[in-house]
This record gives sequence, C-alpha cells and structure tokens, in this order.
Amino acid sequence: MSAPSAVGFGGRFGAPVLIGPALNPINTTMISVALVPIARATHTSASVVIWLVAGLYIVSSVFQPTMGKLADLFGPRRVYLAGLVIAGVGGLVPLLAPTFAGALVARLAIGIGTSSAYPAAMTIIRDQEKRLDRKAPQVLLSGLSISGLVTAAIGPVLGGLLLQHFTWQSIFLVNVPFAALTIVLTLLWLPSDRTRSGARGTVGVRSLDLPGMLLFAVGITSAVFFFLHLETRALWLVAVAVVALVGLVLWERGQQAPFVDVRMLASNHALTATYARLFLVYTGIYLVVYGFTQWAQAVAGYTSDAAGLLQLPSAVGAAVTSLAIARTPRVRGPLLVAATASVVGGVFLLFLDVGSPVWFLLVIMGLFGVAQGLSSVSNQAVLFRRAPAAQIGSASGLSRTSVQIGAIAASSILGPVFGDAPSDQGMHVIAIVVLALAAGALLVTVADRSLRRSVNEPSASL
Repeated sequence: MSAPSAVGFGGRFGAPVLIGPALNPINTTMISVALVPIARATHTSASVVIWLVAGLYIVSSVFQPTMGKLADLFGPRRVYLAGLVIAGVGGLVPLLAPTFAGALVARLAIGIGTSSAYPAAMTIIRDQEKRLDRKAPQVLLSGLSISGLVTAAIGPVLGGLLLQHFTWQSIFLVNVPFAALTIVLTLLWLPSDRTRSGARGTVGVRSLDLPGMLLFAVGITSAVFFFLHLETRALWLVAVAVVALVGLVLWERGQQAPFVDVRMLASNHALTATYARLFLVYTGIYLVVYGFTQWAQAVAGYTSDAAGLLQLPSAVGAAVTSLAIARTPRVRGPLLVAATASVVGGVFLLFLDVGSPVWFLLVIMGLFGVAQGLSSVSNQAVLFRRAPAAQIGSASGLSRTSVQIGAIAASSILGPVFGDAPSDQGMHVIAIVVLALAAGALLVTVADRSLRRSVNEPSASL
C-alpha cells in the first residue's frame, strides 16, 4: 500500500477531506424538523428549545476560526481527528441523558467538534500542494462547497426519515457513524502532520494567543446574543462587542503570531472583500429561506411538506450552478451573476402575495439557489488562493464565521419584521432588505480588482 502522501489528490485523499466538512451544515439544517418532537419529549417550551439552533450557531461562529488557528499551529490532521472524536462523543450524549440539557450539551459538543472540519480540510489541501509541488485541482476545492450545499439541503429530509422510524435521539446519534467513518479514512489515507512543509516540533502556549482568542470569543458571542435578542434592552451587548473587538484589534497589532492577523486583513483586500460578500449574500439567502417557509405556511396556506418542496428549486439551483463552475479558475463572472440573481430575486419578492402562482414561488427560490451555489464555490476559491499559506486554517474559519453571523442576523431581522405573524407586507420588507444586501454584494464584487485575475494567478497583495 502506497504512503498517504503519494496518493496525490485522488479519491483516497478526497474522500476523508470531503466527508468531514459536511457534518456541520447537515447538523445545522437537520435539527429544524426535530425541534417540536424534542420539545414534546423533554417538556420544553418553544422559546427554550430554539437554543438547540442558536447554541450551534454560537459555538460554530467562535470555534471555526479557533480550530483553524489550531490547525495552522499543531497540524490539520490532528485537529481534524480531535474534532471528529468530539462530534462523535457529542452524538452519544442524548442516549445517556435523554433530557433537554443532554440535547443542548450534545449540540454544543457537535458544534465545537464539527467546527474543526472545514478549516482543517482547507489546510490539509494546502499542505498537500506543498508536498507535491503542484496545485490542487479546482474540482476538489469546489467539492468542499458542493458537499456542504448538498448535505445542508438533505438535512431536513434525513432528519424527517430518522424521526419517522426512530426516536429524537437519532438526530444526534447519526453523527457517530459519520465521524467514525471519517476518522478511519483520515488515519488510512491522509498524510501525517509530521510530513508538513516546515512542520513544528513543539508549539508553546504563547503561540496560541489566548488573549486574542478570548477577546474574539467575547466580541462575537456578544454580537450573536444581541442579534438573537434584537431589542433596546439588549443594547449593552453591542457595547460589550465593540469594546471586545476594538480591544482585539489593538492587542493583535502588537502580536507576532496573532489569532486574527488584523494587519494582514487590512492589507489583503481580496480576503476582506470575500468575507464581506459572504456575509451580504448569505444574510439575504437566509432571510429568504427562513422567511419564505414561514410565509408559505402561515399566509399562503401550504402544509409543512409542501413548503419544504417549494424550496427544492433552491437546492437544485445551488447544486447545478456549483457543479457547472466546479472546474473554472475564473470567479468574477460567477460572483457577479450570484449578486445579480439575488437582486432579481429581491425584485420578484416585492410582487409576492397570497395569490402568487406556484411557478412564481419556484422561480424565486431557484434564483436564490443560483446565488448560493455560485457564491459558495467562487468565494471559497478566492479564499483558498488569496489567504496566506501559514494562515489558511484561521482564514477559512473566519469565512464560516461570516456565514454563521449572516444566518443569525437574518433570524433576528425576521422577528420584528413579521411581528405576531408573517404577512405579505412583511415579505415585502424582507425584499427591500434583500435588495440592499444584494446591491452591497454587487458593489463589493465590482470594486474588487483582484477578481479580474484567475484564482490560480499569484496575488499581488500577498
């Protein structure tokens, strides 16, 4: 049997790299169909059980860049395996503690564990490029985005099947075989961290930049809690977030090995523009996905199953467009189309009402599916090529934080917009917000000069 490093970028290398990162998105969407059964089984109110969703968002927002930093320092394979173990153990918790507390602990553990997968996978691919002295195929990088898009789409379907045939604990237990399989494949087929170019022998605690991690965690968590409780009495959380993030910038400017390299972000306009695009586009997409589902059931009178089927064009659009550009190194065109699709979708939403025909609803969801597929693959390609090689893990984690905060921001906007119940007028307000976000993404894309080059060309900013 050949050494893992000799496998190149073939199927053996790709399988474990692609499976693990799918666990976070599938857990994010799979829980949506399990909230009511869990609330009933554990005698928990709807306002409390929603923390199963919020909890994973919070830990993912904080731990994705944290795990990425650990991958940069200690080696991605080690961090990848550690995260998979945590996720697998987390999946077992509800069997031992079939309570809401047990479910919440499991969700937090799964969130922490799966947060290692994407940044570690990106670092593993970058390390393999150095070993082989050749670039990874674009289709492999696109595969990371595509696997996340596909698994996020099938999450509710898988969750529904599990709940139909098993207890609510199966929603958590399903992580165990996925994690176990990925651990085995990682041990068999991924190169050891000892073979990394410039691998470190021992990393000191100071290299972790614990104060920077703490300031980042406080800032992001405060901002997330504010978004979750978007009201005047929660404004103190904004003050905490601002103080923590300003403190983070000041602290990191004086560090040789910062947790968040603010100097690099200030000079690497391609990377900061990527984070901005991800936040703008995904906030709009999540607004539509969450808002449309509620509107379809409460206003248009569709059943929950039918409302779910109405979102099928979104999944299909994302899958088809992401596959269509999987091999292209050019990203400016797809990103412009993604932003434009969101603009057109926002315009269509302005004319949405209770009498809208089914085909009109399907077209709207398809447009935002196109936006998601093109944005995910193209922004990831920019991230991989424009982030400094030594910081690819933390940079990748920050990209996921941008998306997670967008999802939370979307959820917080829907509350005051819909008020007591969804309405046509509420969806029109959502349309205006989506248009503003899409216009912002379009402007950022047009202004980003680095996009005029292929992602395989060297960046002048690095």
